[in-house]
Amino acid sequence: MTDFAAWAQACQARMESVLAGWLPSSRIAPQHLHEAMRYAVLDGGKRVRPLLALAAGDVTGADPERVQHAAAAVELVHAYSLVHDDMPAMDDDALRRGKPTVHVEFDEATALLVGDALQSLAFDILASQPLATDAASQLRMVQLLAQAAGSRGMAGGQAIDLASVGKPLDLTELEFMHIHKTGALIRAAVLLGAHCGKVTDATTAALDRYAKCIGLAFQVVDDVLDAEAPTATLGKTAGKDAARNKPTYVSLLGAPRARELALELRADALAALDTLGTSADRLRQLADFVVERTF
Repeated sequence: MTDFAAWAQACQARMESVLAGWLPSSRIAPQHLHEAMRYAVLDGGKRVRPLLALAAGDVTGADPERVQHAAAAVELVHAYSLVHDDMPAMDDDALRRGKPTVHVEFDEATALLVGDALQSLAFDILASQPLATDAASQLRMVQLLAQAAGSRGMAGGQAIDLASVGKPLDLTELEFMHIHKTGALIRAAVLLGAHCGKVTDATTAALDRYAKCIGLAFQVVDDVLDAEAPTATLGKTAGKDAARNKPTYVSLLGAPRARELALELRADALAALDTLGTSADRLRQLADFVVERTF
């Protein structure tokens, strides 16, 4: 097995190519929209969700050629969410992945349409590619992503986040918000990757538990980095949560306890993989990456 850094770099390069192939050329009308879509998706990002999908595919013996398209669908939904989150009506940020946000580089109307178009393209991919062994499994994959992106997933979590600005939340309420806002799409990435292969109820349950723990850990670390890391390292404006008086794991628990919580969630995630053997080694490495990252 190649080391994690080499594997991740190879997967990220592969996903850049896959995403570039799915995104319409900026030479095709409407050129301005297509240019903005490519700007929003390409040349940046950790690609954590595609990495999780590809690693989960290892567990179920999935063909990586299949998984990469499911991974692209998840990443497009993630990219759309970032474009919309950065807009003035939402989190109002001017920097993303080290460059101006889409509404700044283009305009607000274009940014709205970019998000809409990226989400539509994600479901086009899931519907058009032979990703699963049977039609029912593939339909389940479409449903998984739709639910993860909707009002009982990412969009719902964002709504709770916006409504919580300036209000105290307890730990249970904060966890509920982030299970939806951040965790739902991470869970979808893992399950979609797995569904490209042969899944069993036991394997699905183990991967689901892993994904839920890693989704929360990802957000806890994000909160710590927002409070402690500089803008140049993050590629987005640091300190925004505190400036907007948003409830976070750091504001609720303090940074030291938040870091401890991330380690506890990683331990729970790793424990969920105990029955899966060496096929889950990439998922174990990703758990370390999510918790130990500095950006």
